[in-house]
Amino acid sequence: MSKDRRDFLKLSALGVGAISGGLGLAACADETKLSETVKRAKGKPVVISTWNHGIPANAAAWEILKAGGSSLDAIEMGARVVESDPEVRTVGKGGYPDREGKVTLDACIMAPDSNCGSVAFLQEIENPISVARKVMEETPHIMMVGNGALEFALEQGFERTNLLTDAAKKDWQDWLKTSEYRPKINIENHDTIGLLALDADGNLSGGCTTSGAAWKLHGRVGDSPIIGAGLFLDNEVGAACATGLGEAVVRVAGSAMVVEMMRMGLNPTEACKRVVERIYEKHKDVKDLQVGFIALDKAGNYGGYSVHPGFNYAICNENGNNRMEDAKNMLAKN
Repeated sequence: MSKDRRDFLKLSALGVGAISGGLGLAACADETKLSETVKRAKGKPVVISTWNHGIPANAAAWEILKAGGSSLDAIEMGARVVESDPEVRTVGKGGYPDREGKVTLDACIMAPDSNCGSVAFLQEIENPISVARKVMEETPHIMMVGNGALEFALEQGFERTNLLTDAAKKDWQDWLKTSEYRPKINIENHDTIGLLALDADGNLSGGCTTSGAAWKLHGRVGDSPIIGAGLFLDNEVGAACATGLGEAVVRVAGSAMVVEMMRMGLNPTEACKRVVERIYEKHKDVKDLQVGFIALDKAGNYGGYSVHPGFNYAICNENGNNRMEDAKNMLAKN
């Protein structure tokens, strides 16, 4: 990055801070009280991640958490493991391309102080979660997209990488024979990994990263890089992230709503359930609509809920016990 650009970013960040401080805006009074459990407890380290590929993500994150490291570092390292695994076909390198054969990546990350960073429609960079963190820490912005995000990543020292593996290219070429696109229930074709972590200091962080829906229109962006939709946290309350059809999550600001339900006193599973029910009510046909949420509160309690059966998540706590759990779901009436 050039000296002029570095100076611009630093000055811009200072300017934004000065403006915010000068306004002297008081926090709005919130009559909703935090649940007593969340207010009193300080949870032990916990990390929770969506889907089976959450197991290796959790393992990497736990190495940081058990050493007393920050939840933010744990989130980034856990996500990078999955992004760099070409066998995971819906995240990072090896992810399914869009209908033009381009692998485009979306990611976001959120820190305990509510600072956050995001990239969308990013190509040729293997670890978008790390670029999102750089956006958060090195610029006055929250989201960067497309060629601008790529240029920024290269200036930050990231290297160009061919993300379209031979296996993904073959699948795309087979798809071109029919070119049929229809969102399908994300049981085998899960489209993201979301991670939430609580560290030994009681601080929450979260991240979300994806290559998006296979065979999507070139330029499509789902919920994963959108703060408040694919990911949200409030360090006084809890954190949540989403998986499934992104458009359905965006329509209800899904993850932000889960956190607000926890603020009102619901446990993580019940909070996820309430938002899944809201999505269900707003869509006439849910036969092919899968959405799932996971949530983690300030006390270390966790849970998940989805529309259809088949959604699972990895949980690592209790001295590193890393295991899979099936989420409760709406259509099984549990």
